[in-house]
Amino acid sequence: MKRVFLIIAASLAIGVSSCSKYLDQIPDDVITIDDIFKSKANTDKFLANVYWSLPNEHRQRFTGDQRSGAWIGASDEGKYNWSFNYCNNMIASVWSNTDGNVATYWTDYYKAIRNATYFIQNIDNANPVEVNDLVKTRYKAEARALRAMYYYFLVRIYGPVIMLGDDLVDLNTPVADLQIPRSHIDTCINFIVRELDAAYADLDVTPFNDQEWGRMTKGVAKAYKVQALMLAASPLWNGNTAYANFTNKDGSSLTNTAYDQLKWERAANAAKEFLDEFVPSVYDLYRETNADPFTAAYLSCRNVILTDWNKEWIYARPNSSSLMRYDRTPFHAGYPSEQKGGGAMGVTQTMVDAYFTSNGLPIDAPGSGYVSTGFSSFRAPFDNTTRSTFNQWVNREPRFYVGVTYNNSFWLYQGGSSTPIVTNMEFSGNSGRSQSTSDVSPTGYIVRKNVATGDGERGALLLRLANIYLDYSEALNEYAPTNTDILKYLNLIRERAGVPQYGAGPDALPAPATQAEMREAIRRERRVELAFENSRYFDTRRWKIAETTDGGAFYGMNMTADGANFYQKTLLETRVFKADRDYLFPIPNNQVLINENMVQNPGWQ
Repeated sequence: MKRVFLIIAASLAIGVSSCSKYLDQIPDDVITIDDIFKSKANTDKFLANVYWSLPNEHRQRFTGDQRSGAWIGASDEGKYNWSFNYCNNMIASVWSNTDGNVATYWTDYYKAIRNATYFIQNIDNANPVEVNDLVKTRYKAEARALRAMYYYFLVRIYGPVIMLGDDLVDLNTPVADLQIPRSHIDTCINFIVRELDAAYADLDVTPFNDQEWGRMTKGVAKAYKVQALMLAASPLWNGNTAYANFTNKDGSSLTNTAYDQLKWERAANAAKEFLDEFVPSVYDLYRETNADPFTAAYLSCRNVILTDWNKEWIYARPNSSSLMRYDRTPFHAGYPSEQKGGGAMGVTQTMVDAYFTSNGLPIDAPGSGYVSTGFSSFRAPFDNTTRSTFNQWVNREPRFYVGVTYNNSFWLYQGGSSTPIVTNMEFSGNSGRSQSTSDVSPTGYIVRKNVATGDGERGALLLRLANIYLDYSEALNEYAPTNTDILKYLNLIRERAGVPQYGAGPDALPAPATQAEMREAIRRERRVELAFENSRYFDTRRWKIAETTDGGAFYGMNMTADGANFYQKTLLETRVFKADRDYLFPIPNNQVLINENMVQNPGWQ
């Protein structure tokens, strides 16, 4: 039986009032710094405190809460109806370097880095009676891997950052002595990779301490090495001439304006090393069986997210609280309270249109069979009967039915209701604007993926094997476009998803003929396979296409109408993406003010 590693939240049961203050000034009536390593219990709690800073993406309703991001609502996938959500500032490009939401990740991750460094430097002094050398080595490796991951999270949000290495900045250090410039992007990535390699050497394949899932392992370290190298190889940081003047105050460059294909090779090699070592013995694609292959694919793609610590999960934040069930459950007026929600996390029309049809083709491809008007009697894989369904949503691929709640669809959970719960988002419907102007979808669609039976604590997935398959295909295509592994791993994703493969299997589709066509195929696949998993926001930025994907007109259904008029494609909003600045978060303004060597990100000066 798998046990879940318990990360310790704000109250540490040893008198410390806040995890972020664990190393700050200590009152007389609580534990002192000198006492931390005197017992295994306190040592474990301090390490759990380092783990605590992992992002909990189940709480995106309140951007920054437990390091949750705006990654879905600020991408072209979704839209939060609630105006207080920070993603609405971002998609209008009315955010500022003085905003608290901008500073949250910088502040929290650097605190976590400091705590990890303190742990690394002091664990060897732990009480040898209670903490033996094996435990010390393993715990140090866990803290080292966590520190590398926190640096990675910082870099993908802010770009080049200050790399402190093994230096432990004293809390009482005068500001005048903290005038540290940002490091080159390659320096940042190379440090992250070295630290993950070092941690890998001292970690085990399985979680430490009797299968406590959520702790660092060899696989986690190698997988995040792939993530760091993919970021470094991508167009935002590899040959981006728009950042030619992105320099420190002494004129030293922070980026690479010359393209280096070998960065892709390095990323591909790291992914291949991961696959060779861990697949399928440790990790494998999650699959469910059913007499109907379409239903089997639907269940596999749905439950890979919902089944805690299944074999596809590489890493997740364990036992994490959630707001997701409410945010993604429609209002359902007149139905039992346990099946009512806010339904405010909407899906954009552009994301709806991104899913393939059941024959594996994009909706705009010849032969796709896509019909944009009218209705058909159709039974979705989650339903118990046929229903009148708008033709745009008929005969789509299984992942569409995993990802999107659309009008007149049978709800996932029927518990407590004596009559079928069918979501109606028309103006007068049970989940329409006549019921609420706040707890309602902004688009006429609601994110359906990762809706569990309740909002109890569970794993908040951060990385799974499908990511690595797609990373490997992408990196290979960029440096060795004739390598047969590109299609092999892309097709493994498609085969599990229940759509025809390229050049192989039943109803095979023609394989992409050029490197550019393959690049587009890989990006399309990544978009739907990892939809609503906090990948798309960062993908469009590292690919340097967000100025195209994230700006301009966005559409949904007509939320002010009933009947046939509801199904009219309706302008939701016109988003603004400023290409000269919005690829990166700004450095928090207070950091620029107190550090004379800190330069602001491009466009935010």
